[in-house]
Amino acid sequence: MKNQTVSGRVFPYGNNIDTDQIYPGRFVELTDIADIIKHTLEGADPNFVKEFEAGDIVIGGTNFGCGSSREHAAICLKNIGVAAVIADSFARIFYRNGINLGLPLIVCPGLTEKVKKGDKISLDIQTGEIRTDSGELLGTAEPVSEYSMNILNHGGIKEMLKEQFK
Repeated sequence: MKNQTVSGRVFPYGNNIDTDQIYPGRFVELTDIADIIKHTLEGADPNFVKEFEAGDIVIGGTNFGCGSSREHAAICLKNIGVAAVIADSFARIFYRNGINLGLPLIVCPGLTEKVKKGDKISLDIQTGEIRTDSGELLGTAEPVSEYSMNILNHGGIKEMLKEQFK
């Protein structure tokens, strides 16, 4: 990640947003990324792709990314330009897939109750501080591990490993 601070409009969702809501399984045979991202969050919000702008932030409740282990869910979020996903908690496999792809996944319980769709917030990934446009502190996220930050700073685990094995 070149920038440790991201800012954007929020798209909040509730608890147990599963991988089929993030990327419906009926589209799993698509291989072109331009086709894949057209279906991002279609199962949870049919208007998401129309309203979303690169750099916006997805907010989730508990167990975000539960369901199948398919990477398509993290791939579409990363490639459509989601700056970060902030949730109360993440499903374990989705969390690893997202971090490994270079998608910032940030744990901050209780944020869904403090924001509404379209609010603008900023997130300092290093400190975990989440603030409104006016500077009000909404919460402090759990720290991202040094290893995960290294992956994010390289844009994903493949790029990190390429550098390590030069």
